[in-house]
This record gives sequence, C-alpha cells and structure tokens, in this order.
Amino acid sequence: MSESVVPVVAAAVFDDAGRVLITRRADDAHQGGLWEFPGGKLEAGEDARGALRRELVEEVGIHITRARPLIRVRHDYPDKSVLLDVWRVDGFAGEAYGREGQSLQWVAPESLGEYDFPAANAPIVRAAQLPDAYLITPDLGDISPADFLRHLESRLQAGIRLVQLRAKSLGESEYLQLAREAAELCHRYGARLLLNADAAQVAAVGADGVHLSSSALRKCAGRPLEAGAGLVAASCHDVEELAQAEAIGADFALLSPVAATASHPDIEPLGWECFSERVEPVSFPVYALGGMGPDDIEMAWAHGGQGVAAIRALWKA
Repeated sequence: MSESVVPVVAAAVFDDAGRVLITRRADDAHQGGLWEFPGGKLEAGEDARGALRRELVEEVGIHITRARPLIRVRHDYPDKSVLLDVWRVDGFAGEAYGREGQSLQWVAPESLGEYDFPAANAPIVRAAQLPDAYLITPDLGDISPADFLRHLESRLQAGIRLVQLRAKSLGESEYLQLAREAAELCHRYGARLLLNADAAQVAAVGADGVHLSSSALRKCAGRPLEAGAGLVAASCHDVEELAQAEAIGADFALLSPVAATASHPDIEPLGWECFSERVEPVSFPVYALGGMGPDDIEMAWAHGGQGVAAIRALWKA
C-alpha cells in the first residue's frame, strides 16, 4: 500500500434490536461535526481485527465477541486518501458510550440517510442497509400471477428482504401490474423490490429501485434515478462493467458467474479468488451470482462480497 493512503478500520456495530451505532466527530477534527462509524487508524504491526478491537474499546468501551468483514472502501479526499477496512460487529460485551466525549446514537439502518457522513462513509451506509441475500425471481412460465405472489410471500416470510422482479415473458402492462402487487407485498414485510424497467415505471408502481442488465449498464450515461428516489443496481461480468457501475453511482452490483451454473454450462466461472480480485478495487457492495445459495454467504463475505444473489436456490429454498 502506498504511504500516501491512510489505512483505517471501522465498524458497523449492530445491537440486538438491529440498530447500528454511529458517533459524531469532534468539530476540530478532519471532517469535523459529521457522523461516522467508530474506528480509527491502524497502528504499526496491527492487523485489522486487532486494530478494530482496540479502537472500539478506546472509543466506545465495548469488546467484540462476533465480527466479520463488511466492505473495503478507498476514498480520495483533497488532502488525503483513506482505505477503510469495515467490519460488521453483531456481538459485543459492554455498554457503548462516548469515552472521548463524543456523541453517539443507535440508529435504524433505514434511517442512516438522515445523518450527514463523510463522503467515504457512503458505501458503508449502503452496505449496512443491504441484506446478505438478493432474490432474483424466475420467469412465471406456467405459474399464474396469483401463485407466483403466494410463493413470493413464502420467501418473504422466510426472511428475504431484497427482491429483483424478473419476468421476461410478460408484456409491459402485465409486468407492471405484477410489479405493483409485488411491491405492496414486499413492503408489507419490510422488503424492497427492484425492477428491470425504466425509472419512470419504478416510481409509477411504487417499487424501490431499478436493476440494470449488463447491456443496459453499458449504455447508461448516468445514474437513472436521482439520489433518494430509489436504489440502482447493476449486473456485471468483468472489471469494465464494475467500473461503469461505479461511475454512474450504482448502489450495488452483482458479479457473475462465480461458480458453474446449469443455465450457462458453457461459461467459465470466475471462482472465488477472481471474484475477490475484481471486487477489491470498487467501493460499493457487490453480490456474488452464479451457482450461489445460502450456504455460500459466508464464503462471499470472506472474499469481499456483500452476500449472494440467486434465482433457484433462494426461490426454492
């Protein structure tokens, strides 16, 4: 790592109620007055986990009992560059308080957008808000829309909280009607629905964002939804598409195929090491797609992924 890049560890600490801990930077500090995720610089000879343990004790008085990698973010400020190694902490001992006199808050993840963070923290906010599984629905085939929605509800009852509605065989009006009903159903369970559709259609049916195919991504000159108007996701297969997704301000991406798939047996899978290498340079959450299932989530975490995306394994689970 270049000496000009400051290595930093940070933590998205979650309590038993699912709230995340944020702290307010001192007014005279770099990016002073803004909210952030607790953490700090690595000291000489420290690894990330050791530095995180030390920082959380020093800053907020808690001891980590369970943590795993969340996201790595490189950000260039006018005066310096930082590489944030961010962990998700789901277990800790002690009661958090501002040991350095700083204010702190426990915040619902969906409310993080109401707080002002340094620019480098934006991808951390998104990673903290996204689940570890992204369901892509199969085409309806011979299934009626009513049966499709009933099965979707069973997946929501099982804990799915992020869904892409993909129904290529439907005409536009049929797709939008299904999308309207699916959005209402997802919202009933606190889940979000993304559409393979135009931005105007996303708003019209009350969905939560747009998912761009790789071909749509390559043609995209800018973010298709304004900030705050919904999520933007993209399907990617190589470094160029990941770079394009980052350039248009996508909130997250899928990278595939990580493993061999029955639907595309002629395509050489990336494998986990290649997945990790391609995810490392980008500073937004990336899901692993292709031959993935719930059992692969921890492997995705270990290789820099947000989690897994899947059709069959999540639809039929």
